[in-house]
Amino acid sequence: MRAVMITKPGDVDVLEVADRPTREPGDGEVRIAVKAAAVNPTDITLRKRGAGPELPPPWTPGMEAAGEVESVGAGAGRLRVGEQVMAAVNPFTSEGGAQQELLVVPAASAVAIPVGATLAQASTLPMNGLTAMGGLEMLSLHDGDTLAVAGGAGLLGSYVIGVASMCGIRVIADAKPEDEELVKSFGADVVVPRSASFGDAIRAVAPDGADAVYDAALLYRDAFPAIRDGGGLLVVRGGMPTTPSRPCTRSRSAGSASIRTYHRRRFGACPKEPAGSRRRGSSRRQQPCGRYGWRGAWPAGRCW
Repeated sequence: MRAVMITKPGDVDVLEVADRPTREPGDGEVRIAVKAAAVNPTDITLRKRGAGPELPPPWTPGMEAAGEVESVGAGAGRLRVGEQVMAAVNPFTSEGGAQQELLVVPAASAVAIPVGATLAQASTLPMNGLTAMGGLEMLSLHDGDTLAVAGGAGLLGSYVIGVASMCGIRVIADAKPEDEELVKSFGADVVVPRSASFGDAIRAVAPDGADAVYDAALLYRDAFPAIRDGGGLLVVRGGMPTTPSRPCTRSRSAGSASIRTYHRRRFGACPKEPAGSRRRGSSRRQQPCGRYGWRGAWPAGRCW
């Protein structure tokens, strides 16, 4: 079968289409006839830097694909031959990533494409969709809370806004003037101008600050002024580029996203409860929005 191959670290001239072997799906696996595969920043990094000494070239890039189930292994009966699916893929393995004609993945990594979506559209959903849902789950926001989204016009931002709004969360997002109507169509309640001061723009419509910021624009510490005291910050591609000048008293990470509970005026010990677990002025512990239906690799149910 044909596959995109990276022969060595380098520029685009190290990419070629070549034959590579495939195999039958094993227990709990499916084999997908790939019709579309997305290109992510991770694929560009793989091409430029390689996969490290543990995995010699050639490498096949691709973290997400869509196509039709071609064959099904034992114990993978949830999916049917001929069903249109999308899948999240790890390209840092000897079998390579999504950019190949026949792709073997665990059945848990594949799910039916959304109704009405084309295969090309569905191939862009897994990584951004899971990042959006996983980040919102980490922030533990509730119906009526306020979420500020930096980078609202981007693909990740569109999923964050859509899922959050369906869970009853008030969404404030930034956008350039030409993207304002687009961001509103994603479900944003308020769209503020994209500017050099994200915090000022958010506080113009939420004077106390947002309960959390989902930073899809890599603002890092520049997002701090937008957050209320005790609120949460989730940064995609976690990690600050420099040591922050303001206190950050609680942090945890998952994959490429990190969550930090930022206290604008508190310099003491970390709170016992994570951000968003208790509403201000309430002594009753709240439960996060349950509509995500997501634990593990894929959602058991969908918000969209």
